[in-house]
Amino acid sequence: MVIKVEHLTHIYGQGTAFEQYALKDVSFEIPERQFVGLIGHTGSGKSTLIQHLNGLVRPTSGTIRFHETDIYSEGYSLKDLRSKVGLVFQYPEHQLFEIDVFSDVCYGPKNLGLSEDEIKMRAREALKLVGLKEKYWEQSPFELSGGQKRRVAIAGVLAMKPEVLILDEPTAGLDPRGRDEILDQIQVLHESQGMTIILVSHSMEDIAKYADRLMVMNHGEKAFDGTPREVFEHYKELEAMGLAAPQVTYISHALKEYGVPVKEDVTTVEEARDAILKLLGK
Repeated sequence: MVIKVEHLTHIYGQGTAFEQYALKDVSFEIPERQFVGLIGHTGSGKSTLIQHLNGLVRPTSGTIRFHETDIYSEGYSLKDLRSKVGLVFQYPEHQLFEIDVFSDVCYGPKNLGLSEDEIKMRAREALKLVGLKEKYWEQSPFELSGGQKRRVAIAGVLAMKPEVLILDEPTAGLDPRGRDEILDQIQVLHESQGMTIILVSHSMEDIAKYADRLMVMNHGEKAFDGTPREVFEHYKELEAMGLAAPQVTYISHALKEYGVPVKEDVTTVEEARDAILKLLGK
C-alpha cells in the first residue's frame, strides 16, 4: 500500500465552545497506481482529509502511513514526504509568481537542493508531461490562458517527481474544453507514469469517466467506498447527502421505468451510447 489511513480523526477548536469534527474515524488504504475519485458536499471533510495525506495538517488522533511508515513517527521527514505526495490546491495558478513559466516550474526542485542540471531536466520533463508547448516556457505565466496556467501549476508539482498526485478540484473555473484537456492529461500521467492519482471533484461525470475507485465523504465520515458503478447505484442516498449520480444514470433508470431494457448501472455517456446501439442492433 502506498497510503494507509487508520482511524483518522480531526477536531477543529478542540476543547472550546466551537469544537467541530472535520474528520471522524476515517480508515482506508490506497494501493499503487490507483485512480481514486473523492467527492462530498461542501464541509464534508474532503479538503481536510487530503491535507493530512502529505502532513500539512496533523490529526487529532489516528495514523497515516506512507509505504508502511507512520508519517508522524520520530525523525520522519515531512519535507521528503511532500516531494513524494504532491498536492495541487484548488486554483493553483494563484500560487504562480516567477518571471517566466520555466523558472516557476524550477522552484520546487530548487528547494530539494538538486543540481542545476537536474533542476532544469525535471522542469523540462514536467512541462512536457502536462503538454505545454515550448513556445510558452519563456513567457510570464500571467500571460497564459486559465487552462495553460493550470498546466504550469501542475507541472511545478510534477517536477518534484511525486509518487502520488492529489488534485483538489483541478478544473474549477475552466471552460469545458480546458476542463477536458486537464483531465485527459491527468489520465495520461496515470497511465504512462504509473502515478497514483487522488482527484477531488464535484463533477460526477468526470469521476465516472476517469476514476477506478470512488470514495464519498459525508459530515467527516466515509460514507461509500467502491467502484463508481457500485457507488452510483446508491444515487438516492447520495441525493440525501446533497450529491448526485451522473445524468446518464438517471436517464437509464427512466428508460427502464418506461420499459426500455437498458442496464441501470450506466455511468458514462459512452456506456449509454453502447447500450442504446446494442438495443438497436447496431
